[in-house]
Amino acid sequence: MCVGTPMQVVSLNGIAADCTDGTRAETVDLSLVGDVPPGTWLLTHLGCAREVITEHQARQIMAALDGLRALMAGGDLGTAFDDLENRAPTLPPHLQAALDAGHSTA
Repeated sequence: MCVGTPMQVVSLNGIAADCTDGTRAETVDLSLVGDVPPGTWLLTHLGCAREVITEHQARQIMAALDGLRALMAGGDLGTAFDDLENRAPTLPPHLQAALDAGHSTA
């Protein structure tokens, strides 16, 4: 499974940025997201920024990853996925549009 991790830009270094997640530092390639100012939150994977995200999204992802770490260590998820548990399931926009248009897989 591939897991993206949130990182915050500390400083720029050409097409890369020095970033931190609060516990560790990493140099991240910015080729896919372009120029971003210090303070920007990025969703990263294998040293590459995949997407610019909000601080709120970064905190949600970090909480989910912390919950999974706790579960793997024999603990419980706690409130790590409250944002998902307290809402009704939704389809991605393209699937909802197909459903609304009467298309189905049956």
